[in-house]
This record gives sequence, C-alpha cells and structure tokens, in this order.
Amino acid sequence: MGGLNLEVFKFGMYVMFPIGIMYYFGTNLDNRFSVHDFWPKPEECNKLPRDREEVKAEYERIVARQRFRQAQLQEEQRQRALLQGNQSNGNDS
Repeated sequence: MGGLNLEVFKFGMYVMFPIGIMYYFGTNLDNRFSVHDFWPKPEECNKLPRDREEVKAEYERIVARQRFRQAQLQEEQRQRALLQGNQSNGNDS
C-alpha cells in the first residue's frame, strides 16, 4: 500500500476506530463501568447547619464529645499512675 491508498486507509482508521469502539461498548457506559454504591447517599453525608439552633446543637455535641474524650484521657492517666504506684510499691518490698 502506498501513496493515496495509505492515506485513505489511515483516515478511515482514524475515523472508524472511535466509532467502532463507541458502537461496541454501546450507550450505557455509566451502567456498565460504574461501581455500585460508590458515592454516599445524602442521608449518610454530613449536613451543614443552616440556622442558629442547628449551629448551637452542633456546638453542644462537639463540646460534649470533647469533654467525654478529656474524661477518658484523665481516667486512663489516673489508672496508669495507680498502676505505676502499685508497681513501685511492689518493687520496694
């Protein structure tokens, strides 16, 4: 193949190859190549508080969670201190 025939063949390939791919795979590409339940549902997403009461409730929730974590941390530190105290008393005997 040479000359004009090669150019016609290349042009045909450039035009027909994408058309052939689109014809082969069809039009429902979203259904065929999508991952089921990839995006979270709206009820599973975080929602921004819009009015004053929602902001206040969210603030109270955050403060309560922080206080709970601080109480847990203090309890762990207290238990660690008691454990270290018991270990040091046991080593002195």
